[in-house]
Amino acid sequence: MSFFSKLRKKLLKSSSRLGEGLEAIVDEGESQPSDTPATSTPPQQPHHKRVLDDAMLESLEELLISADMGVDTALRVTANMAEGRFGKKMDANEIRRLLADEIARIMEPVAKPMPLYSKRPQVVLVVGVNGSGKTTTIGKLASQFVDAGKSVIIAAGDTFRAAAVEQLQVWGERAGVPVMTAPEGSDPASLAFDAMTRAEAEGVDLLLIDTAGRLQNRADLMEELAKIVRVIRKKDETAPHNTLLVLDATTGQNALNQVEIFQQVADVTGLVMTKLDGTAKGGVLVALADRFGLPIHAIGVGEQIDDLAPFDPREFAAALTGLET
Repeated sequence: MSFFSKLRKKLLKSSSRLGEGLEAIVDEGESQPSDTPATSTPPQQPHHKRVLDDAMLESLEELLISADMGVDTALRVTANMAEGRFGKKMDANEIRRLLADEIARIMEPVAKPMPLYSKRPQVVLVVGVNGSGKTTTIGKLASQFVDAGKSVIIAAGDTFRAAAVEQLQVWGERAGVPVMTAPEGSDPASLAFDAMTRAEAEGVDLLLIDTAGRLQNRADLMEELAKIVRVIRKKDETAPHNTLLVLDATTGQNALNQVEIFQQVADVTGLVMTKLDGTAKGGVLVALADRFGLPIHAIGVGEQIDDLAPFDPREFAAALTGLET
């Protein structure tokens, strides 16, 4: 099964909600007066149609907002869908295709793989709140880079959570990648410095640095990340070369707040969205693309190694809306 076949299957919560919602919106229009005279045995219609009018657009907006697309994005999407089509009769499949096309249009500019550079080591700082899937994402990325012929070192920089370190060690063993650790509660910046030293000495292609994600005290988090950056820049003033923010799709609109926080704390260069299989609100990814315009490098729909894949906007839009491709 291809990744996006799996995505479509696992996004059934979202796609069924949107699909059923679209069918219901179109069916609402059936109670409106018809232009054709009533007959005792009305002909069977394979697809109900409804005029795309203000009432229908309002219903569409509410449906998209319920899928966590956000008010601003939902209004923009429905306005673009209506352009040149207002007053025309449409069935649910036509609306679904229009919606998928509009979602893809918003997302195509941000669908970009994580850039790889000839610089060795390429330092990738991975940030995100605890529980967002950071450690799992780092493990999957490391494995995929190894499969692509790259050498990798992981630095377990969330030194305050033993579970995160242990999880990275398991992924490191699977991928055949060394995982550098430090005693619990020790300075993450010192570990990052040691990891840079080793990566440079060994000519490693990529250094992936995990970080803590405690938002209870934003000032502490900001200082910790700033210190890591200061320290690795003593080794390479251009580092980190990528700062990936890992977001959990099940947090819905809270993902927007997290992007704002981490943009203040770190110079985020790209996003990875995890746990799309666990939510009926995959529309938040559309809201993120529309609001921030940050590159979306990959999305995840499970715990397996192949459940993280490059972001494809057309396939995602089709999966989200339940559109058959």
